[in-house]
This record gives sequence, C-alpha cells and structure tokens, in this order.
Amino acid sequence: MNDSVGIVTTQYAQFKTDLHLESGRRLGPLTLAYETYGQLNSARDNALLVTHAWTGDAHAAGRHHEDERKPGWWDNMIGPGKVFDTERFFVICSNVIGSCKGSTGPTSLNPATGRPYRLSFPVLMVRDMVHAQRLLIDHLEIEQLCCVVGGSMGAMQALEWAIHYPQRVRSIVPIAGTGRTSPMAIALNALARQSIFNDPLWKKGKYHFDHPPADGFALARAVGHISFLSDASMQLKFARRFSRMDGMFDFFGKFEVERYLDYNGRSFVERFDPNSFLYLAKALDLYDVAWRFDSAREALSQLVCPSLWFAFTSDWLYPPYATEEVVEELERQKKPVDYALISSDYGHDSFLVEPEKFIPQLKNFLAQL
Repeated sequence: MNDSVGIVTTQYAQFKTDLHLESGRRLGPLTLAYETYGQLNSARDNALLVTHAWTGDAHAAGRHHEDERKPGWWDNMIGPGKVFDTERFFVICSNVIGSCKGSTGPTSLNPATGRPYRLSFPVLMVRDMVHAQRLLIDHLEIEQLCCVVGGSMGAMQALEWAIHYPQRVRSIVPIAGTGRTSPMAIALNALARQSIFNDPLWKKGKYHFDHPPADGFALARAVGHISFLSDASMQLKFARRFSRMDGMFDFFGKFEVERYLDYNGRSFVERFDPNSFLYLAKALDLYDVAWRFDSAREALSQLVCPSLWFAFTSDWLYPPYATEEVVEELERQKKPVDYALISSDYGHDSFLVEPEKFIPQLKNFLAQL
C-alpha cells in the first residue's frame, strides 16, 4: 500500500556504560530495541519519538515480513501522508528497558552471573526509561527531537522528556496520561500482581520460561484489560450475550465477555513475560511527576516547550481530571499548552480505537512545528 512504511527491521543499540537509576542502583550494559520510519534530514531536526504503552514494543508501524498477520501497533498513524508523515518526519520508536521485547529487562542475562536477571533486576521508574531513550537519541546523533508523542505510559514518558531534557525536545503530545498514578490504578495492579504471585508456577520469579505461570498471568492480563475498557464499550461489544459454546445453565458456562477475557489473557501469555509485566506495572505505580522535586508545580516549571494533551470521556483508568490537573498547572504558569477532551465510549483504549477523533487537532499541532 502507498501509505505503508512497508517491510521494517528492528534494530538494536548496545551501550557499555551503566545507567544510573532513580533507585540508586546501576544497570548496564544496556540493549535498546528500536525501529525507525522515514529519513533523517540533513539538518537532523525532523526526528519524532513515539513512546509506547505498558506492554507495547518498538514495532509501531509496517510489517517485519510479508506474511505478518498484523502491522505495528500504531500503523494507522505512521507512514506517508499519515499523521506522523514519514515524508516529513523521521519517526523513532524504542522498546523501554524493563520489557521483554528486545531491550534489557528481567529476561536478559545478568553479566555478573551469566543467568537471566529475573527478580535481581532493579526496580525501574518511567524516568529511567527516558534516560535510556536519551542514550539512543545520542547514539543516533540527534541533538533535538521535534516532538515526543505517546499514550498511557507513553504519555508519562513524553512528559518526563520535556521536564528533564527541555533543550532536547521542541514539543510533546501526551495522550490519555496523568501526572501521577492514582490509588485506584495502583489497586488494580495489586490484584494483577497477586494473581501471578499466587500461581504455583511463578516460583518467586524463577519459573521455567517454557512453563510460565500461565493461569495467574492470564488473570493478571484480564484485570488490566478490564481497566482499558469502559461500561459503554462492553455494552457495545458484548452486552449480556451468552457464549454460543455453552449452555446457560451449564455451571461453567460463560458470557461472551468472559470468553473474550479468557482468550485475551491466554494469547497474551504467549507473547509477554510475567516478570517484565510485573516490573513495568511497578514503574507505572511509582509514577509521580513530582519525584525528586518539591512539588508538581516545581516539576512542571521545567517544561518550556508547547504541549498538546488529549483525554477521553470514558477513560476511568486515567480519567480526564488526571490530565486536567497537569494542564491547569501549566496554564497557571503560562506555559504554551493546549488540551482537548475527546468524547469516546472506548475507555482508556480510545486513543488506539478511535484516533480519527483527535487526528485533526494533532495534525494542526504538528503542522506548526
């Protein structure tokens, strides 16, 4: 297709130096998996960084081979003539540290032992992920990013970029984000954690990679996935329909929504690592823009670039008020900030399901860069 970036290859950047983490520990050497789309111009000033959500990866657009069933996770946004126009932008997407999708994480070999880190891997914060991304941007010899764009955990990364590297970023677009994780979101992650911990195959993180704690992990994913949806989206997709596979008075019979959660959980087990899931959940729980500042006000005072924020009416994981708290503080400080509340029934996943609802505003914002 003319608007596709076509066949792409994941690349890997190696860094021998240690990364100093917010916990006080060091992590190194590092590997960062990343993909790029489009061409870096001669001035090296058209680079746009896309940051992914919780269990995302570097494969944001195109296909790795002709037979790949699905393209990258934001393929509808990246390509010639699309929002992130690869005829204009050099788009970069890197997998965060702590993941299991090519960047250094709990499944990686610990150089001190020659065995996988597992739970010896250090606890990370979103800020650590951004510091690692900065190493990649240096490696690519890019002095300044024209924009950092991301949804959910990606929105947190975009905000951290603007605060901690204000001279390296010309603009940010945080989508469905927050300045700090709420107690409710932490509580949901606690349930997901316990479901993994209680699976006897977890073995305190020392499970065999070929035999993961599948039951507990599938349940953990189901808990998380519910938080990405909304009552309205569940009504639209499932209503109260009973599964055609079961009898209504079969004790173990299930509604379609139950079948869906089962399927989603089981398929997730096949493509992600439980310990990585746990570490990234911990990073989400710890997120607070005010970390190491006296207040959120002081933290946000570091931001100087224009920012465009999107929130969604039915998002109950990071509800609109969580975005608006940050936007209102930026407005008080007379920062160049714009905000749009998008009406959508698809909950936290709205930014992936209905991008057409915010694409016009995003295009206008990017046109001004």
